[in-house]
Amino acid sequence: MKKIVYLLSTFCLGFVAMAQQTPAATQGESILIAGATLHIGDGSIIENGSLGMENGKIVELGSAASIENEYTTIINAAGQHVYPGFIAANSTVGMVEIDAIRPTNDLNEIGTFLPNIRTLIAYNAESKVVESLRPNGILTAQIVPTRGRIAGSSTVVQLDAWNWEDAAIKTDEGMHIYWPRSYRRGNASKGEDPLVYDQKNYDKQVHELDFYLKEAKTFTPESEKRHIPHAALQATFSGDQQVYLHAKEKRQILDGIVFLQKHGIEKIILVGGDDAYLILPFLKKNNIPVIVSRPHRLPNTADEDVKLPFKMAKILMDAGLTITIDVSGRMERMNTRNLPFYAGTFAAYGVEKEKAVEMITLNAAKILGIEEQLGSLTVGKDATLFIAKGDALDMRTNQLSHAFIQGRTLSLKTHQTELWERYMDKFSRK
Repeated sequence: MKKIVYLLSTFCLGFVAMAQQTPAATQGESILIAGATLHIGDGSIIENGSLGMENGKIVELGSAASIENEYTTIINAAGQHVYPGFIAANSTVGMVEIDAIRPTNDLNEIGTFLPNIRTLIAYNAESKVVESLRPNGILTAQIVPTRGRIAGSSTVVQLDAWNWEDAAIKTDEGMHIYWPRSYRRGNASKGEDPLVYDQKNYDKQVHELDFYLKEAKTFTPESEKRHIPHAALQATFSGDQQVYLHAKEKRQILDGIVFLQKHGIEKIILVGGDDAYLILPFLKKNNIPVIVSRPHRLPNTADEDVKLPFKMAKILMDAGLTITIDVSGRMERMNTRNLPFYAGTFAAYGVEKEKAVEMITLNAAKILGIEEQLGSLTVGKDATLFIAKGDALDMRTNQLSHAFIQGRTLSLKTHQTELWERYMDKFSRK
């Protein structure tokens, strides 16, 4: 018995020792970042600029000569670059720690219609993955549900917190609907094409969603205790909560947007939208922002341009759409740290460099409804920003010297940097 208790104690202590660092304390002194190139986040820059922070807010910025206030701490950032904190949209960071261990996975909800699911209360602020995002400048993320036709509501969090209560920036800001696919995989043994149009099943799933929403509209306050899922949809119907439509194919996108509009839902954001380039006038007319699929992927069909995923942001941006980048996909939680490099890839394929920065700063903030607080280096906004030694969209020069969330100075150490230092020390001894 003593041996079992000892082993359990050792395991628990080891798990605690692996936990994230203690979150930074509230900003207690004024800080001036002097002499840096300021990337505002709206497509503009200020060369040889300075930025002042106090009480968690940006209090002044401009050319170095225009700064008048006195500051407790001055950071000489000559030759370096200051960016607003990058914002990861459509992320599942903090929802799964180890895929193979079921108790650490909070994504596998059971059911088809789950509007009452809230990602906020399942978010693990001490995830090791969360810790690994900050050294690349990702300081804010939208945490989304991924199961069911109506998957539930997402929340925007800052990535240096004790728990989900401390992390929350904007709670339950959007409802997520995953539109059914109109195609199924063909049966090769029957000589079917790889993709087969499945009208019957598609119509059935759309009808089920239509019936559910109509039923939910009959909700009254007196029935709240009897039907919590229907109660959770009322903010969507009233317009207080926007809807994220997850759809890739042209038909999915068109049908989904028209369907939601018929149900009186006007605040619609398209997520994925791989075929969005085929219906640009429709999206522009209906003012639909797009969280565009990350570029490091293959085309969806054999007859598409192999480089279309890399060019997509440029195509949508030229059409006048507001876009940011979707980080979901293969190994999405770990690969979320590559968000700035996805933006850099889009920049390599036609997007102006500062506009690529805007995609993952101010554009993301506008889409998520947090632009009054985050997304750009603007007086009055949260001092959530970082200093990089070089171009933050280039993996070779995205080397952070400082990072701040609401003016709090962050640790940029992670379990990965600790391993790097350990083995660099090992090989330096030889």
